[in-house]
Parts: sequence; structure tokens; C-alpha cells
Amino acid sequence: MYPPARYSQYMEQMKRTVNCGALRKQDAGKTVILNGWVHRKRDHGGISFINLRDRYGITQAVVGEGATPELIALTGELRNEFCIAVEGRVRPRPDTMVNPEMATGEIELVVDKLIILNRSEVLPFQIDEECGVKEELRLKYRYLDLRSSGMQRRIRLRHEVSFAIREWMIGQGFYEIETPTFIKSTPEGARDYLVPSRLYPGKFYALPQSPQLYKQILMAAGFDKYFQIARCYRDEDARGDRQPEFTQIDIEMSFVGRDDIITMTEGLFGHVFKKCLNREIPAHFTRLSYEEALEQYGTDKPDLRFDLKLQDFAPYVEAGSFQAFKDALSAGDIDRQTAAAKGVTLAGGGVKALVVPGKAGYSRKQIEELESQAKIYRAKGMAWMKVGGTETEPILEGGAAKFFAKNAGDIIQGLEAKSGDIILMVADAHRKVANIALGAVRSKLGRDLGFCDPNRFAFVWILDFPLFEFNEEENRWEAAHHMFSYPQEQYHDILDRDPGSVKGDLYDLVLNGHEQASGSIRIHDPELQKRIFKIVGIDPAEAEKKFGFLTEAFKFGAPPHGGIAPGLDRLVMLMAGETSIKEVIAFPKNSFAAGLMDDSPSEADQKQLDELHLSIVYPAKES
Repeated sequence: MYPPARYSQYMEQMKRTVNCGALRKQDAGKTVILNGWVHRKRDHGGISFINLRDRYGITQAVVGEGATPELIALTGELRNEFCIAVEGRVRPRPDTMVNPEMATGEIELVVDKLIILNRSEVLPFQIDEECGVKEELRLKYRYLDLRSSGMQRRIRLRHEVSFAIREWMIGQGFYEIETPTFIKSTPEGARDYLVPSRLYPGKFYALPQSPQLYKQILMAAGFDKYFQIARCYRDEDARGDRQPEFTQIDIEMSFVGRDDIITMTEGLFGHVFKKCLNREIPAHFTRLSYEEALEQYGTDKPDLRFDLKLQDFAPYVEAGSFQAFKDALSAGDIDRQTAAAKGVTLAGGGVKALVVPGKAGYSRKQIEELESQAKIYRAKGMAWMKVGGTETEPILEGGAAKFFAKNAGDIIQGLEAKSGDIILMVADAHRKVANIALGAVRSKLGRDLGFCDPNRFAFVWILDFPLFEFNEEENRWEAAHHMFSYPQEQYHDILDRDPGSVKGDLYDLVLNGHEQASGSIRIHDPELQKRIFKIVGIDPAEAEKKFGFLTEAFKFGAPPHGGIAPGLDRLVMLMAGETSIKEVIAFPKNSFAAGLMDDSPSEADQKQLDELHLSIVYPAKES
């Protein structure tokens, strides 16, 4: 066995002169040196074909014709993922052996010299065979997984998106400014990651959930246009498009209104999609109010790649005999009156319907699967009816149809249903529950029926969110987004006495059913900020302790300002046609917030704990 080459030998004799994706037919006759990994090796009748890979591509190298016995013996040692250097002459392949699947497929390298830079042990999985590899194995050996063409392509896309963002933002006059990573712990909706201070025993820094307060401080400082590709941290459960550490495109602007920020964001996304995917997207995106989104799609993150809309079934309930629907509406009226007495505004009960074209042939099992999805979102059940008959004389049949025999014609006409369709219905005393539960059914149908084309990009702005949400468990109001969002001016007079009806100057950007960005016009008036703190139950002393440095800055001529924060991970995920942000992050955590490659989080030794004045109290073991 030949030992790996000495580093000095490599530097003097075999340092690459060209990469593995660069050679073309016009390079025939050149002598070049390639460095890379053995992607595949095939032996045919005394001739070895080596697919040599690096970040740039793959080149086929050939050993055998006129090779020395030493070169042949060394080639025989090669296995997948050996790191090697080869020197040789470029020659064109015969026309019958050209590989159109490879950028370098018209040439091959006839090897005269080869050295092994490093060997590889037996691989835990084959590079580029991602489909059959479990996620746990991919994350444990992430350095191998990252060699795959898919991961190389997606990480390159992420790099290109980040570059395009900086290119456009700087071109628009924004400054890129870094904000602190060690900050004061402030409530922002999720648990903070805390960092103990060695110099100040008993005190902690927090890792930022977002740079929210600091970018507002930058506006007070007069920087006018700020952005940052910011690392953020939230101690919350992971899922497909969420990680404990994530990256957002943090943006803030002074002397602007909502439409200025929306127009700026549309320009940014247009530039990124054109530069990175060569895709033209609309110059302006669809806009829906929060209430319209809930009523039509059952979610504030609607996927507009398909057109199924929720419809109001309440007008048909009274003429029918389905008591469960009638009870939901009447109970909703009572709930609404009770809530009004507490100062909480509710929409009352609701019955919503979804017409699914051409699916009257759905089996009972398929319908029950859809009903199970609705029940996840607090629906008590899901009723259904199929539209039978003919095109000219449709009828309702099956399921709940018997309860609506008297007004079947009105229902079919009003819902614009046709023979062969199925009508799905959810009722609840809380209209929002009916909307959200049936919206979840709509989302499942979109996936199941192939309506969610990953190559389509459907943007929509969601506007006019409620500024507050009522926490029934704690019997208090909470900020729907965060406490620094500006209430729309028509609600300032009723802000304190009817918080439930107040809408904020808030806006979310949704792409293909994923929240892609969230933002708002901010409060810059310290007196208005105090009113918001009071409504959400933060007294002046607590506000001063947690946010005093921000409210203090507002006292010195802070300008009107607003911002937005698109999520970089989700953006690249969707641009890449993936469903998990793990596919576009170099070193992600698993679903339990653990790093399988580096075994994080890990225990600290006692010396470290003593220096930080910490002791560990472990949870009691269950008996």
C-alpha cells in the first residue's frame, strides 16, 4: 500500500491547475492537473475509468493505456471518496462515447501521474444516494452529505441568494450594520437561550430572538436604511421550516409607511428570483386582509397555487334540518354576547363549506382521513355531501344530503357545485375554528391532489392583522406580533377600552403557504408605547426594566419607522423546491434541537461551571 503523498510533494508537483468542471473539447491536447475525490471507479479490461469530483463538477480520468505498472497498482487501491491528484493530457472522447449529462462529457483525461492525498474509510452511505439514507445518518456524517450534488447545489443557491440580497439592498442605499449577539433578555414570544456571565455572577446574556429593539435604536440614531443577514435564536420546538438557530433578512427604514416597505420588499424578491433562478415574478403581489384570508382559505398563510376557496354555508342552514349546524350558529351567538360583556370581540358561530371538483368518488376512508385533519384543529367533525345526477340536473346524495333535501337546488347553485363534486362542511360555535379546521383540510387536499407545484411561486401579502389576541388561560391581552407594532390610527381612541377590535399596521408576506416575512410600522411615540404596555399587562417599572433603553431613545426625536424580516432559510428552501430548511442549512440540528455530528448540546465540566458560578439541578427521575 502506498502512503499518502507528502504535502511538500503535492505543493511542488501536483497542485491543481484547473478544476473538475472546467475542461471542454477545445482544451484537447493540454496537460493539466486535477485535484478531487473519487466519485466512481470502473475497471474494464485493464483500463480504469475514474470519475473525479470537486465542487465545480466531474471529469472522467482514464488509467491503462501506456500506464506504468506503478500507476496501475496505485490506481487499483482507489476507492470511493479517496482524495487524489492526477496529471494528464486532455483528449476528446469518441462521438459514440460523449456523455451529454456531464458538462465535461466531451473529453476525458489520460492520466500520466497520480498521487493519493488521503484515503477514505468505508462510507456509511454512498454520496449522492440521498433518497434511501435516513436523516439521522445524514446529519451525523454531515461532511459527507454536504459532498452530494444536491447539498452542493442548495448551499450554492443559498450563497447566491445572500449575495443577491446584499447587492440589491446596498444598491438601494441601505447600510449593512451588525447588532449584538449577547443582549438583554426581553420577551418576544419564545424562550430565550441564556448565556451565563462569568464577570457578573447570577446575571445572563440572551441570544437574540431577533434584532428588533436594536434596529429601532438604529432608526433613532439616524441611519435611515438598515439591513442585516442576522442570526436569530429561539428555544422552541423544531419542525420542517423551523430551527433553534435561524437566519433572517432584517430590514428597517425611517420616514416610511406600509406601502413603502411592501414596494421595497417586492423589488428585493424580484431581484433575487431573477438573479438566482432567472425567474420573473409579478412586480406587485396579491393582497388580502387577515379576515379575508381566514374566510376564504382558513389560514393567515394561504397557499394560492390552487384556487379552492372556503364558502359560507350558514345561509343554507335554516332551511335544512341538520341540528348540529343550527346549534353551532346559535351557540356562537351566545358566545359572542358573553364575550362582548368581557370586552372581547368574537365573530360568532360559523358553518363553512369546501367544494372539491370531481371527487364525488372519494371513499369513506378518504373522507375520514380528511375529517381527521379537521379534528386536529379542534373541529368536532366534518359533514359531507356528494353531487350526483347529471350536468343539467345535479342532486345531493350521501352523507348529510338527507338534511338538505328541501333546498338542495339552492345549495348546488349557490356553491357553484357540479355533478361529480364533493362538498365538505365544518361547523363550530367559534367561526374561526370552523375556518381553520376546514382550511387544514384544504391544505391537505392541495398536497394530496398534486396542486402544490414546487416550481410555482405564489406570493400574497396578508394585511390588517389584529393588534392583540386574548389569552383565555391567563385572562389577558397579548400582542399578536410584538409590542412595538403601531395600531392603525382609526383605532387610537378605542385602544384601551376595546383592544379586540384594534387592527395593527402589520403585514406578512406568504409564499406557497409559508410565512416568508413579517413586519410592521413601529411605535415611535413613547406615550403610545406606554398605552400598549399597559394593555398587555406590563407595568411602568417592568417596562423600564425590560425596554428602558428603547423607550429612552424615543424621547429624543425618534423618527417614524417600520420594517420587515424575511426568513432566509425558508426562502432558499422554497426556491430549491424543498420542504425542510435542513436541506438548505450547512449544519442543522435535528427535530430535537440536537447536533448529531458534533454531539451538541454537551455537558460542561465542573471547572467551567465553577467559573460561571453555576450548579446543575437535574430533574427528578420518575419512579
